[in-house]
Amino acid sequence: MKISDKLFAADRPVIGVRCVHLDLKGAPPSPGRLIKLLKVFATARYNAVLVEWEDSFPWTVDRRFRSETAYSPATVKSFVKKAGELGIELIPLVQCLGHMETPLRLPEYAALRENPCDETVLNPLAPGARGLVEKMMADVLRLMPNIKRFHLGGDEALTFGTHPDTKQYVTKHGKGALYLHHVEPLLNKLAKRNIRPMLWHDMMRDWESSDFQRLARKADLVVWGYSGHPYAMQKHCNREMIERFAEHKIVMWGGTAYKGADGMEADVPNIARREENALGWVEVAERHGFKGVIATAWSRYCTSGCQNEPIDGALDSAFNVGVILHDGKPPLAGIEACRKVLGRIGEGRAVKTGNILAKMSAARNNAWHGIRALRHLMVTIKQDRRRLPAFWMARHLKNVRDEIMRVEGTANDLRKALGGLMEPVWVERYIAERLQSLRGEFAALEAETRQLSPAAYGALFDNRMTKSK
Repeated sequence: MKISDKLFAADRPVIGVRCVHLDLKGAPPSPGRLIKLLKVFATARYNAVLVEWEDSFPWTVDRRFRSETAYSPATVKSFVKKAGELGIELIPLVQCLGHMETPLRLPEYAALRENPCDETVLNPLAPGARGLVEKMMADVLRLMPNIKRFHLGGDEALTFGTHPDTKQYVTKHGKGALYLHHVEPLLNKLAKRNIRPMLWHDMMRDWESSDFQRLARKADLVVWGYSGHPYAMQKHCNREMIERFAEHKIVMWGGTAYKGADGMEADVPNIARREENALGWVEVAERHGFKGVIATAWSRYCTSGCQNEPIDGALDSAFNVGVILHDGKPPLAGIEACRKVLGRIGEGRAVKTGNILAKMSAARNNAWHGIRALRHLMVTIKQDRRRLPAFWMARHLKNVRDEIMRVEGTANDLRKALGGLMEPVWVERYIAERLQSLRGEFAALEAETRQLSPAAYGALFDNRMTKSK
C-alpha cells in the first residue's frame, strides 16, 4: 500500500492531466529542494508540472535576465531527468506578450515596450520583439529538448494595442488579428518540433469567430480564474465564455490555484477558497472534456511585485487540490489528512513552516488593524483638539508594538524552518517585505503621538499600561 493510498479514494482519476505549477520568479526553492519537490508532487498524484522559470533560468540570450540565485544548467538537467524517472511531464512556460518585465525592465529593451512607461507588455510590431521571444524559447528548449507541450503565457497584456502602431493595426484588423500576427509564427515553430503550444485565455475573451478558428488548430487554451466557480466570475471568466471556446472546438484546460491567489500579502493560502475553486474547475472540466487542470501557485503577481507565500508553507493545499483533481472531491478527513501524509513522507517540516507562516499572518493582520485604528484617531484629534483619547492611543500603540514583536519572533522561526529549502537572500527579502512597512508605520505613529499627545506617548512606556491586557 502506498503512503498516499488513504488520502485518495478513486481508482481512476477524474482529470486526465493533473498539472501543478512551479512559479520560480519569487521565493524559489534551493536547487536540491527544487528536485525533491518533484517526488512530493508525484505523491500528490500530479502527473505534470508547469515550470515558469523566469529569472531563475540560466539564460544565455542575456545573462542579465538571471537572478542572483538562478539555477545552473546542471540543475535544470537534473530536474528534467528526475521528472522523467517519476513519469512527470514537464511543460515550460516562457512569456510572449504580457509579464515581460524580465527583459523589458532593462534600458536596452525599452524600444520593445508597448508603452514607454510600461515594462510589462511587449509591442508585437516592434522590430525584434518576436525574435526576443524566439531566443528565449530556444534557450529553454536547449535544456528541455524532449517536451510535448510549451506554454507561451500571453496573458494580462494590459496596454496591448495602445502604441500608435498597434492601435492603428487594431483599428484596421482587430485585436485578435494583432495577437495572432505576433503569436502564430511562434506556434508554427513549436508545431514543427511536434510540440503543442498552450496560452492563457484572458486576452481572447472578445475575439471574432475567425480568430478562434485559426487558434483552435494550433494551440490549447488554459482558462483560468481563482475566485469561486468558473461559471460565475463575471467578465473574467463565465459559462458563456467557456461554451463559446467549446463551440469553436478549442482544446481547453482549467486553471485553479493551490496558492498565490489570496492576495500578494498572503503568508498562507486560504484553504476553503482554494478548495471551492478547485471543485468548480473539476465540475467544468468534466462537463466540457478539458484536457487537464493546472493547479497554479503564484510566487509573485509580476516579477516586480513582492513575494507571495512560499511553496513550503502551502504543500498541504497542494495535496488537497491534488486529491480534488484526482478524486473529484476533497479527502474524507479534510486538510488534516493531507498534513498527516506530509508527515509520513518526511515533509513534516512543511507543515511546521505553514504553522509559523499562519502565526506571522495573524500577527501582521492584528498590527495593521491597530495601525488603521490609530490613523482614524489621528484624524479625529486633528479635527477636534478637545478629543484627545490618550489612553486609547497608548493602548493601540502598545498593541501594534506587541504584534510587531510577534512578527519578529515568527520571522526568526521562519529562517530556521526554511533553512536549506530556500536561499537565505529570498528568505530575508520575504521577511523584509512583511516587516519593514510595519516598522515604518509604527515609527511614524510614535512620532505623531509624541507630538499630539505627550501623555499618550508617555503612557506607552508606563508600567501599568505595559502590564495591561
